[in-house]
Amino acid sequence: MTILAKARLLVVVLPIFVAAVVTPVHAERVEVKKITITVSAAASLGKVYTELGKQFEKSNSSIKVRFNFASSTGLVSQIQSGAPTDVFAAADLTSFDKLLASGTVLKSPKVFATNSMQLVVKPGNPLRISSVADLQKASVISLCVKTAPCGVYAATVLSRYGVAIPESKITRGIDAAATLNAVSTGDADAAMVYATDALLAKKQVTVVPIPVGKNVKAMYGMGVIRGSKNVKQAEAFVQFVLSPAGQKVLITFGFLAP
Repeated sequence: MTILAKARLLVVVLPIFVAAVVTPVHAERVEVKKITITVSAAASLGKVYTELGKQFEKSNSSIKVRFNFASSTGLVSQIQSGAPTDVFAAADLTSFDKLLASGTVLKSPKVFATNSMQLVVKPGNPLRISSVADLQKASVISLCVKTAPCGVYAATVLSRYGVAIPESKITRGIDAAATLNAVSTGDADAAMVYATDALLAKKQVTVVPIPVGKNVKAMYGMGVIRGSKNVKQAEAFVQFVLSPAGQKVLITFGFLAP
């Protein structure tokens, strides 16, 4: 074989050899396994926490947040029954009492937001309800179950107005979302719900404000569950909600500062 022929053969073979060596290096990609934390949160936090979760994941790429939304009292029962939970966020502080007593949470809850109650009525307010005192005009009134925080808050407001509604005129929602839906679907004439839920549903209902003097200050608390296998990641989520970035999201959805 001539020198020229050998050179041509080397030119052809060498790139193939280099490709064979280099290609596997580029093909190997190390995937980081994400750690999933479960956040059990009050139903009234559904939309804002979904947004908080998205923003938290953007700045914490190794963590995935999974949510479980229900009434605060219902979530307490789930947690006490052993439901996997890393973070608990409630629409009150009382819901933490049982968990603190049994040592189920690591420490006292952090207050991360406040809320208030408002009346919602059918679009256009056909019964001309202008205050809690006018609820007597309604045939069906939607309130949260008595044990849920929103039910307790509603009872407090009614008491401050001196208004007693016959139970026969009340339909009870298992949580704040279900209570509001009774009006938006036309099953109830009026409901007393969180101000944040009323804000989100303003296209489906008419909102009747309740003055601060007779309203309540709903304190929202959150904490890490003792049985969590991801305490570090759970604490990171709690701190994010308490951070300026997290508080900005809460305010956007109508919540007030702690």
